[in-house]
Amino acid sequence: MVVRKSKKSRKMRAHRTMGWGTKGQHRDRGAEGGRHIGMHKEKWSWIVKYGKDWYGKHGFVNPTSKKVKSISLRKLGELIESGKLNYESKDGRIEIDLDKLGYDKLLGSGTVKASLVVKVRSITNKAKEKIEKSGGQVILTPQS
Repeated sequence: MVVRKSKKSRKMRAHRTMGWGTKGQHRDRGAEGGRHIGMHKEKWSWIVKYGKDWYGKHGFVNPTSKKVKSISLRKLGELIESGKLNYESKDGRIEIDLDKLGYDKLLGSGTVKASLVVKVRSITNKAKEKIEKSGGQVILTPQS
């Protein structure tokens, strides 16, 4: 439970502001005890203890870089087994279009239990080897 400070005394009826400082301070948000104001001089001890990276530039984000959404063979297998993935079965093979599912790249960690036909924009060499070794096929779709 939060301990509240005792409220202001109400026995200042004859005074113009009744203990609330200059005119209008009690009415508005006023000085909020250090919120939304400078940190350099006013809260230097806080900066020293908690805000080591408060000042200066830190890193660079390239605006033209594209986030690649990838999925591993392990995660793909788990999604197939749990039934959370929409796929088609043709000739005993499972056909998966990773482009339609929103994935850009297939990674090679994990194992392949079924023969897969995978449509994807990019794939690692290890993932391609594992899929072809299990009797599957990789179809590379053109990158947009």
